[in-house]
Amino acid sequence: MNLASINISAILPAVVLSVFGIAVMVAEPFVTDRKKSKLGWLAFSGTLAGMLALVPMADNGGQWYSNLWIVDDYNIFFNFIFLLIAAVTILTSLDFLRRENMNHAEFYALLLFATAGMLMMSGSNELMMIFLGLEILSIATYVMAGFRRTDLKSNESALKYFLLGSFSSAFFLYGVALIFGATGSTNLLAIKESIRSADIPMSLVYLSAALMLIALCFKVAVAPFHIWTPDVYEGAPTPVTGFMSVGPKAAGFAVLFRVFLTAFPMIEDRWVSALWLVAALTMVLGNVIALVQPNIKRMLAYSSIAHAGYVAVALTSASNRGGSAALFYLLAYSLMNLGAFAVVTILSRSEDKKVQLTDYAGLGAKRPGLAAVLSLFLLSLAGVPGTAGFAGKFFIFRAAVESHLVWLAIIGVVTTVISFYYYLYVIVQMYMREPNEEFSDVRVAGSLKVALVVSAIGTLYLGILPTRVLDWTTTAALNGLK
Repeated sequence: MNLASINISAILPAVVLSVFGIAVMVAEPFVTDRKKSKLGWLAFSGTLAGMLALVPMADNGGQWYSNLWIVDDYNIFFNFIFLLIAAVTILTSLDFLRRENMNHAEFYALLLFATAGMLMMSGSNELMMIFLGLEILSIATYVMAGFRRTDLKSNESALKYFLLGSFSSAFFLYGVALIFGATGSTNLLAIKESIRSADIPMSLVYLSAALMLIALCFKVAVAPFHIWTPDVYEGAPTPVTGFMSVGPKAAGFAVLFRVFLTAFPMIEDRWVSALWLVAALTMVLGNVIALVQPNIKRMLAYSSIAHAGYVAVALTSASNRGGSAALFYLLAYSLMNLGAFAVVTILSRSEDKKVQLTDYAGLGAKRPGLAAVLSLFLLSLAGVPGTAGFAGKFFIFRAAVESHLVWLAIIGVVTTVISFYYYLYVIVQMYMREPNEEFSDVRVAGSLKVALVVSAIGTLYLGILPTRVLDWTTTAALNGLK
């Protein structure tokens, strides 16, 4: 390897998270049980240090480590999203872990390692590197899903996620093997050039693309690869559910966009047709099934499936405008969904005893602040004007129409209207039903207040003043999706 291609600054955020994750594990035996939360704050400091590390990373754009790693605006934008998700998840988890008597520092280390895996996925210019990042993320998430070891639902959640996730990893790896056999390379740019110029067996290319598409569709939970999502989300600890609903989803889409728009533009007509069906089916199934869910975690699980469908619409457009809209929407969705799950974490009580939609009756009268912020996040998820969700959907549907995907845009708009029912149903419970309880045992820790404030401000800012962030996502799409 050419020493000139080695640059620690290019991978600094991932290195920082790994170092802090190791530091949390090493320090854990020396910290008493009552002070384990300090290690959570150490992990939170790691995410902030990772964000600071983006500054020197941004000054070292280009391809490094023999073209294994690429630094561009696309990678930096996703790094910011992943670090933000990790930071908010830690803030949401601090009080939750104390409350549930499972305040183990390993949780924070796993979260940091999972985030480092996501950083690797977005920055890799090589399919094997993407696979390594995918496995680092997946293994850490499997363990976090089953972190409540005495709960059968949590154990079932982890086992189901592990088994189905292993199948998806096998699909991805088999696809990588086939494309290597066809082109002699696993580098994205080299694959693109081989498909464009060489006489290679296209049947292997088609099969490879199909296998990798299936694997990544599982990770982002789009139909018909979404079956695992409701059970896994319901059984996992609530902060982990919030993390899984946004983190692995954003990482999966980062890889989907990078791989298919960089390596497979020559067979765009094949995978775009498949994605059209996937996006339409996902939006319809996610929103329709969410209508009948009595459990708020399952309702938000099907909601997350539907939102993955909206991002798939942007990918189907296969344009820079669509890529920019997708990046914007992933940031917006991360903020509003993490905020919603933070409120669910507060209200769910010990062992998630209060997660039925009817448990929220009268919340507006007893705890108006919590009801207000949850209403904001739900209205944003629905797509009410003035919120991040509306701006994101508008940009996605505009990109679809400009790419002549009019029917897909119409399906998206109709399903968005359907989604208003189940989001507004929660708000009706909070403000128009008599309270079943006093909510006197509900306490909001300082860390949770910070998480809610960050999510709420981000949701409103992206909805009211989206231009600056949209300019960033446009630049990221132009530089990263070539």
